[in-house]
Order: sequence, then C-alpha cells, then structure tokens
Amino acid sequence: MNKLREAFNNKKAVIGFMTAGDPTFEDSIKNILALAQGGADIIEIGIPFSDPIAEGPVIQKANIRALSNGMTTDRIFELVGRVREQIDTPIMLITYLNPVFKYGYERFFADCEKAGVDGIFVPDMPFEERPEAADYAKAHGITIIPLIAPAEEERIKAIAESAEGFIYVASAMSEAGLTEQSKSELKYVIETTRKYTDVPTAVWFGIHSPKEAKRVAEIADGVIVESAAVDLVTKHGDKAAPYIEEFLEQLKTAVG
Repeated sequence: MNKLREAFNNKKAVIGFMTAGDPTFEDSIKNILALAQGGADIIEIGIPFSDPIAEGPVIQKANIRALSNGMTTDRIFELVGRVREQIDTPIMLITYLNPVFKYGYERFFADCEKAGVDGIFVPDMPFEERPEAADYAKAHGITIIPLIAPAEEERIKAIAESAEGFIYVASAMSEAGLTEQSKSELKYVIETTRKYTDVPTAVWFGIHSPKEAKRVAEIADGVIVESAAVDLVTKHGDKAAPYIEEFLEQLKTAVG
C-alpha cells in the first residue's frame, strides 16, 4: 500500500508543515524533526518560492526568511536526506509548478527518490496538466497528491477516481474557523469524493488550533496544519522546536 495512504490506517491523520530553510537550514531540520516527535503522521516540507500565491502572510514571511538565508531547490534534497536519516515518517514536498519545471521533471523526481520523498503537492498545477509530470513521478515512486475544492460533481468524480495517497480538500474556513456554511461545503465535497474513491481526505486551510482540528476531523480523514505551526517559528525563532513538538501533541490528542 502507498506509504502516504498507510498514514491514515485506523486513525485520523495529522499532517504538519514546515518551510525548508526557515529560519535557517539547520533550524528547519530541528523543527521538522519536532513535527515527527510530536506525532505527525505525514510531514510536509515547503520549498520556498518568491511568489507563493496560495499562501497567507505567515508562510510568505517564512519563504522570505528561508530564501534570504540561501535556501535553494538543490538544498531541499540535502535537507530531506538529513531528515530521512533520522525518521521514517512519510515526507512530502509542497511547491509551485515553476520550480519543478525549471529544475526539470526527470531530475526533480529522481532527486526526490534519492532523498526519500514519498509525495508532492503542487497547488497551482491544474488537474488537466497533471499528466505532464505524472509519468516522471511514477517512474521514481513519487505520489502526486491531488486537490479537490467545491465544484460540480463531475469534476470531483474525475479527480477522485485518479487519486492516490490521499486527497487535499480545500476548505473555505475564515479566521473565525469552521462556520456552518464552510462545514456544509466541506461535507458536500468529502461526501461526494467518497462516492468515487476510498482514498482518504485531509482538509487544507484554516486549521489553527486543536479545537478546530477536532471539528474538522469529525468530517474528514485527516487535518493539515500549516501556518499555525510555522507561526511558532515566527514567534520563537531558533528556539521553536519544543513549542512545535508540544503543539503537534495537542493536535494528535484532539483528533483522537
């Protein structure tokens, strides 16, 4: 079975995120390991990019810090390799299509395999353009994780039926959290997705606390926590690791 999918076996999965190289290369390794020590079922490592259109201000600032400290796509694979030596938690990269395209599909996915990456999520890659990279990813054992947002059932069906690993479900949560409207939209997308696949779903966007994670996990198979974890780096700098570990422990306890 796909290693990313296995992370959802008999439990609600907590997926934690850190930006590679934030605030420094070595500090980000410590912070990523803290996610694992806190119980993250999957670890996302973000490749810093100068124009992160799908990110909020917290992760945008993390990207700037990482790039300012010399983080590059080449060094991502060095960083993942260092992390992989110490943990066996599934690791996936989050990036925009431009860095992958410029690096070269074959080279990028080959380096993913060598470093120990299990999957990749590219938020600005349209479903229709996925085949452009899919063969390279498959050849190197890398799962491309799809994104499903509120849409017509036929589109949800097409994405769900081709999904592997797990599925990102984009939420419409506000800063106020899970409103009745956003909860209804999430339930529609997840219930429709489950009509066409048994691949697990994990909710992306808007989860900032254990309480919110618990509410979302009642609907989905997993929760993705990004800016709330990165904000601990913003607040605590090179001393963030223990706070990250404690936060992940709280999330794991909340979702059960």
